[in-house]
Amino acid sequence: MVCGAVMDGSFDGLPDGVESGEMLSNGDLQHLSITTALKWIRENFSPVLRGFNPTDQTNVDKILSDFAMARYLEHKDSLIREKEEELRNEAMSEAPPQATPTSAPAKDKKGNDKGKKGNITENPLPPAEPPVPRLPGATAVGAVSLAVAKTAAELLGTPLYRHITAVRDPQAQKEMQLPVPIITIMSCGKNSAGKLNLLEEIILMPSSSLRVREVIGMGLDLQCEMRRILNGSTYKALPVGVSDEGALQVGFDRPEQALDLLAEACANLALPLGSDLHLAVNCAAHSLMDYSRGKYEVMSGCHKSPDELVDIYEGLINKYPAIRSLIDPFRKEDVGQWERLASVIGQSCCLLADAASNLCPRWREAKPLPPGATKAIIRHHSDMTISDLIQSIAEHKETILAAGSGDASVVDLAVGSGVSFLKLGGLRGAERMDKYNRLMAIEEEQEGIAGAGEINQPVSFESESGWNSLTVSAK
Repeated sequence: MVCGAVMDGSFDGLPDGVESGEMLSNGDLQHLSITTALKWIRENFSPVLRGFNPTDQTNVDKILSDFAMARYLEHKDSLIREKEEELRNEAMSEAPPQATPTSAPAKDKKGNDKGKKGNITENPLPPAEPPVPRLPGATAVGAVSLAVAKTAAELLGTPLYRHITAVRDPQAQKEMQLPVPIITIMSCGKNSAGKLNLLEEIILMPSSSLRVREVIGMGLDLQCEMRRILNGSTYKALPVGVSDEGALQVGFDRPEQALDLLAEACANLALPLGSDLHLAVNCAAHSLMDYSRGKYEVMSGCHKSPDELVDIYEGLINKYPAIRSLIDPFRKEDVGQWERLASVIGQSCCLLADAASNLCPRWREAKPLPPGATKAIIRHHSDMTISDLIQSIAEHKETILAAGSGDASVVDLAVGSGVSFLKLGGLRGAERMDKYNRLMAIEEEQEGIAGAGEINQPVSFESESGWNSLTVSAK
């Protein structure tokens, strides 16, 4: 029996024989990383796992993690030695500094020091943390772990999500709570045509009382209504496209325009915005920092300090109470602003960390969430085993699992591991729709429903970017 696994994630490091200082394109790095992963599978994992019982997921994952831990420590030591050698070479090549006389600061006509503005001082911007070194070839760990789980499910004649449930809790009941799908409905981030950068994703967060099919239908109706409104006179001139997440991408100049559009569409459809339907906003602030200015470029040409950004968020949450979550409102380094915003908004809105989180496999050093962040968005990274994922989810309450590229098995992982919410992106693209279809199929199996039909693709969005006409089929 052969089972495959398609993992999400970019290249995971430099393989053996490639120096860290060499300049390679992303494509070359990815190719070399995958080559290393295949070498691991062929030369290291296959001999050890041959004849191993695939239903023993915990022990399989321990073998994979122990091997990765040893390689990670070797790789880390190698990087430290390279850095020390680089510093020694720099110290030897530098000439001794020449002493220069210090001069008193120039005075203006009033006797004050120039360059000072009274007693007002700005807090220095915390520097960005260095990127965490990725272990070359580590994608083999996640891929093999997932392939083993799929093999076990096939041998046991059970759906993958039920097998994952048994791995997580052998005493789990047959019935289970499905994760609530949260849908990226609109994007007004840096890649949109307008001036606004701050709203990378506007996400629908429905009540858990709604069925998966109802949630998806609500999202489709809402996108169709927003498109109809955008064709009207008020919004006619705004560019419309498709985001990488498969959502409606609209160019706005201010965040209020995007949120007003969504509120108007919900009102027209009598959708319960603020009661059974709430919003999350992914700010993706780490991508907005202009380090030359030490400020966030929230709109083109408009820069705000971290403290000013706190005030902007507070105003938006007060004006639009349907916003219940902010994702990555700051870089993870701006710990003071995370804490201040959390105290300002209180219980009305929670702060989530995605790029600002530091979740990782057990063989890498984990770091705490930023202060004030109550939840983390978890991703099944390519270097995580099934056991790593289950443990990460168990350590957090009301977790959100975000699905990236890869096959629909991430939906089974979400159901089996007991997450509260599943972030699948927008309602556009065959790969994403496969995941939505898989979630509906599991719901129908749980309800004892068969042959209810699938959603093939979302409704048509005709725009300058050339969306095709797509249909929804359901019984």
